[in-house]
Amino acid sequence: MCRLLGYLGDSIQLDRVLCDPEHSLVVQSYQPREMTSGLLNADGYGIGWYERAKQSQPFTYKNLLPIWSDINLDSLSRYITSACILAYIRSATSGQAVDLSNCQPFVFQNLSYIHNGFIDNFRQTLYRPIRERLSDDLYHNIQGTTDSEHIFALLLQIAQTHPNWTLHQALKAALLELQNLADTHNTKLSANLILSDGQTLIASRFAANTKAPSLYWLNGDAAFPEAVLIASEPLFPANWQPFPDGSIVCVGENREFDWYVLD
Repeated sequence: MCRLLGYLGDSIQLDRVLCDPEHSLVVQSYQPREMTSGLLNADGYGIGWYERAKQSQPFTYKNLLPIWSDINLDSLSRYITSACILAYIRSATSGQAVDLSNCQPFVFQNLSYIHNGFIDNFRQTLYRPIRERLSDDLYHNIQGTTDSEHIFALLLQIAQTHPNWTLHQALKAALLELQNLADTHNTKLSANLILSDGQTLIASRFAANTKAPSLYWLNGDAAFPEAVLIASEPLFPANWQPFPDGSIVCVGENREFDWYVLD
């Protein structure tokens, strides 16, 4: 299991959400509280952020070191400022390579994406069915071997097949397709996802044939009065709210929330 963080609000220095909180991702990397498998998140980490004024493609920084041992983090996190941030610390699934091609966030055009979860026995169950659903371009765009990147590719395929759909509609369809595949191939999966186009955050808490990992949201806290945070575990004492099982939330530029339930 990995740990996720999403931020949307006023532009801030990265260290305010990544390093400073008492239960930051740095602390969660060696002392997580709500992981259901694994003990540490020591298999690298990644950050994605946007320069909102230019509506740019996301910038990323990835490292295979545990987040606690990267000497670059202090300088980077004080230098980088953004109004839209995604961050991730990795606990690699057994058998998956610890290399940069498997390190999140994954990016496609203006979208960035992070995933906490798993597909049980991925190579033997849903690897081929997912790849069979992809266009040649998206098939060849996959650089790594993780279930996470394949879920992202499936989401992109559905979004491209239905160009008039919103991102949340494409995400909902992707999750329901994954549920159908999991049932057909008698496997389990969980898909806590956060994705962004730099203007909005979309997140899901979802599982098929197993329990979904923890996911929380916080809006307008005194520490971040003009921001929404989404995280696998609360970063500091506050009125964090758990995501309902089988839910999707879309957070807009003005911090308005739209909730959707997967049927």
